[in-house]
Amino acid sequence: MIHLKAGQNTALTADSVRFTAQTTGAVELGALVVGEDLRVRDEHDHVCASRPAAPGVSFAGAAVELTLSQVRADAHAVLLFVAAGQTLAAVTATLFENGSPAAEFVIAPTAGESALICLEVYRRGGGWKLRALGQGYAGGSTQLLTAHGVTAPPPQAWQAAPLAPPSAPTETVAGPVPTSGIALEVDHGLQRMWMIFEDAARSAAALVSARDYATKRLDQELSEAVSNPATRNTPAADAARAQAQRRHDDLVALADADHRRDSDQLGHEIAEADAAMPAAMASWLAPAWTTRAARSDGIRLGELYALDRGGLRVPYCVPVPLNRPLWVDTESSAAAARVVGALLARLVAAIPDKPTRIDLIDLTGGLRTLAAPLAPLLAGPVIADHGEISTRLAELANAAELADIAYNSGHAVPPTEHRILVAADFPHGYQSSDVVRLGQLMVRGDLIGLSLVIVGSGSGEFGDGPVDLLAQSCRHLPTMPGTPLFDPWTGNAWELDLDMLPAEPELQARYLRM
Repeated sequence: MIHLKAGQNTALTADSVRFTAQTTGAVELGALVVGEDLRVRDEHDHVCASRPAAPGVSFAGAAVELTLSQVRADAHAVLLFVAAGQTLAAVTATLFENGSPAAEFVIAPTAGESALICLEVYRRGGGWKLRALGQGYAGGSTQLLTAHGVTAPPPQAWQAAPLAPPSAPTETVAGPVPTSGIALEVDHGLQRMWMIFEDAARSAAALVSARDYATKRLDQELSEAVSNPATRNTPAADAARAQAQRRHDDLVALADADHRRDSDQLGHEIAEADAAMPAAMASWLAPAWTTRAARSDGIRLGELYALDRGGLRVPYCVPVPLNRPLWVDTESSAAAARVVGALLARLVAAIPDKPTRIDLIDLTGGLRTLAAPLAPLLAGPVIADHGEISTRLAELANAAELADIAYNSGHAVPPTEHRILVAADFPHGYQSSDVVRLGQLMVRGDLIGLSLVIVGSGSGEFGDGPVDLLAQSCRHLPTMPGTPLFDPWTGNAWELDLDMLPAEPELQARYLRM
């Protein structure tokens, strides 16, 4: 039996699996059969005590049993959860294959959760895999079910506290999750892209591990072959060295073949996803850019790759609305103009059901090529004089403050428009009060529907000044090659090739005005 950490996955080989959970106090087990959007098709996809069966899924009191070959063909996954009438203590989730324990996942809730999605059984490349989730809900089963499209939870479901935002996935007590520069953020279409990224990261980690092991074993065996001076130059030593080299080459060749197989499969999945994703997460040539605009829960920033691990390029996507400002690291706004243009095109495309207004600060004129196609979306004249920055930022900061007051008084009104602020040439020409206002907008901007993009020279060694504190809170997008990003599952390094807006003026106008 393997012991999983949050986010880890493993292949399933049996058709018959069973889910159980142990914790302090009484809990109810359940399952949700969901599509790629992680939502049920109807109430019959919710399996629980009062609705004990769906195709391939059955509720058996102390367990949920799955016959994978009988799960409806258009289902993407089965989410296995527990719910209680009180705050949950540590939960040990176990999955059995053909009656034998195959995987265990220990979840330690830390934010008052009374419901947990413990495990996800999902389709992958014609088979099934298991993922450890640990997604907690402080609002209990009502919140969990509503979030996945169950509109009328059955009366037997645990009654929970008022609806609250779901907590972040909790870590397993078995050990820490690797720290990296890329946060683990998944939801709906965005989740599909991150699942592909995770599988690519784990395949890459297996390749690196196998190569390292083969090299270490070769060094050890070569050392042993020459360790005895009396036999060092004999045919027997030569044969031992040759045999050690063959074992090394065979192991590396097998690891390379496995990685190529995984990469080919993932490349096929990426192509399928690109054809189905909304424009904000699709490549420039994807059909979504020529069809009716569709709302997206993420935007694509570029492609991740590693030349020493083959030619696979994995789309790198992040959530929208932006939960962290984007900072394009560059000494020249002009050099990064097409990168900024790509970000704006995708931010506009992500929320097509609201009008978009863009505030553009461009002191050096590096983004002037974007001004014309963006003209219908600009909230005001492009700011080219540093003396005009404070007034525009004060207007936005005041609007965010008023929205914050309304929110805290219980009179919040959802934003009716999507605001995008591009602060280029930062921090040169910005006053200290401007930096403070940018920090305020970073915290409160979501209340007025604001996405913040900073373009400028980012510091690698952060101090404790206002600019450094702002920089530490942003998601940095390196424009210089050789700047690694590290995946959150294995800690391996990846290069990020940022998306760039096509250079042709007619294409720029089409993408920026979508």
